[in-house]
Amino acid sequence: MELMRLGDRGAERPAVRANGTTYDLSPLTDDIGRAFFASDGVERVREALGSGRLAPLPDVETLRIGPPVANPSAVVCIGQNYAAHAAESGSPPPENPIVFFKHPSCVVGPDDDVVLPPGSVKTDWEVELVVVIGKRADRIGSVDDALAHVAGYTIGNDVSERHWQLDLSVGQWSKGKCFPTFGPLGPSVVTDDLDPASLAIRSWVNDEPRQDSTTADLIFSVPYLVWHLSQCMILEPGDLVFTGTPEGVALSGRFPYLAQGDTVALEIESLGRQTQAVVTR
Repeated sequence: MELMRLGDRGAERPAVRANGTTYDLSPLTDDIGRAFFASDGVERVREALGSGRLAPLPDVETLRIGPPVANPSAVVCIGQNYAAHAAESGSPPPENPIVFFKHPSCVVGPDDDVVLPPGSVKTDWEVELVVVIGKRADRIGSVDDALAHVAGYTIGNDVSERHWQLDLSVGQWSKGKCFPTFGPLGPSVVTDDLDPASLAIRSWVNDEPRQDSTTADLIFSVPYLVWHLSQCMILEPGDLVFTGTPEGVALSGRFPYLAQGDTVALEIESLGRQTQAVVTR
């Protein structure tokens, strides 16, 4: 099943899509966020679907798709987690996960506009598999136990302003990662039993191929990342973990950076597709 939030910005309604129908979750929960996941929300939705207690959401095709998780307390990101991307960035593969953060305020819907920062000439795209935490993770005992703390998966675009990230950050990447709209997320949280290590992952700019890889090429696997992060921080329900991007970004020097009027599309197998227009304001 797919957990979604539909409607105007700030007024999204919780929904679930299953077997081709989108159902209204408003009778079951006010929203899809920390409280929802912490209170066994995924299982409650499954039970409600199985018992036929949910009504279809009307006019769903007319509704904006919002970020599928509301107000995450943390957006944790992993850098250079594909060897080829590390190489195109001019770095060897990391021996330990590189961790940085995006501010939760940058998270927007999957098809919302990406707004270029004033004067930016180095804004880049990064398609990423995103892990949604479903159960509090505090020093998980072993890697084998890590996936029990995962509610599902979605798509993220780790939009990055490289001048702020690399030239002005004194080694701290987050400055270039946190601008408003720099975290398109969705379209949904897929809670099915997927193998996060075998998903095709791709991106396009103006319909021209950019990234084309598979999560099998992750240096640090999803279970390892969740376990590793839980050793140095507490991951709360509804937190997001961006797991890294494959090669094929503008930082490589092979493609131009984003400019006003561009369109970015991102796709991960079994998780759907998102598309953003690049604009200035």
